[in-house]
Amino acid sequence: MQQNDARILRGAALVAAPVGVVATVVSAVLAGEKGLVGGLVAVAVVAVFFAFGSWALMTMTEDRPQIAMAAGMLVYALQILMIGVFVVVFRDTTLFNGKAFGLSLLATALSWVGGQVKQSLTSRMLYVDPVPSAPPAD
Repeated sequence: MQQNDARILRGAALVAAPVGVVATVVSAVLAGEKGLVGGLVAVAVVAVFFAFGSWALMTMTEDRPQIAMAAGMLVYALQILMIGVFVVVFRDTTLFNGKAFGLSLLATALSWVGGQVKQSLTSRMLYVDPVPSAPPAD
């Protein structure tokens, strides 16, 4: 994992974690125990899917940075698809409150993506290799 990739992942997690905690607490207050479980499941789903997606993107682009945009779009589409599958599979569950889950998932996922964008825009990443084209003069 490159240093800038780790910084982006850490920045996204640092933005999403407090939002997930607040969303879970609000869910618990408004919907009780089922809301608490829904908020916790939502935070776990976002953490797993988005962290795994970031890892997959870093792995794909480590040796081939020229595919970063296509790989990023593919990973994001797969993340949203997998979250959609999770929502459909658990839509009729009685394990947790569905509205609390959905709103917590939405808030946490948006904050994760926002954290990634913010960290990407504010980090100073080199977009060329800093290798000198001419040997140093002695």
